[in-house]
Amino acid sequence: QVQLVESGGGLVQAGDSLRLSCAASGFTFSSYNMGWFRQAPGQEREFVARISWNGGGIYYANFVKGRFTISRDNAKKTVYLQMSSLKPEDTAVYYCASGLSGAYTNPEDYVYWGQGTQVTVSS
Repeated sequence: QVQLVESGGGLVQAGDSLRLSCAASGFTFSSYNMGWFRQAPGQEREFVARISWNGGGIYYANFVKGRFTISRDNAKKTVYLQMSSLKPEDTAVYYCASGLSGAYTNPEDYVYWGQGTQVTVSS
């Protein structure tokens, strides 16, 4: 069955870095665009970054530009989110998701979702 499994979250201090991974199985990973979203307590899920099936088409939310980097390895069926200069406001559950053509910032355009990984940034 389709699975997206995130890992790499944790508790860090402001200014630290983390690398999230999302391992995919059960579908043709290399044919799907991939996105990262996050949801803080009491907040709606928000777009963080996305990458096209071929590694192009990279797009970031304004609040992470210059701090986060999305990448993928189709051979390993994995998408990554390298996060640096973390801030307390980055605290959230981070989700990866896969979508077909046209999937950009709208979570409704993504068809498969992981269960999320918690990132907590202390001040």
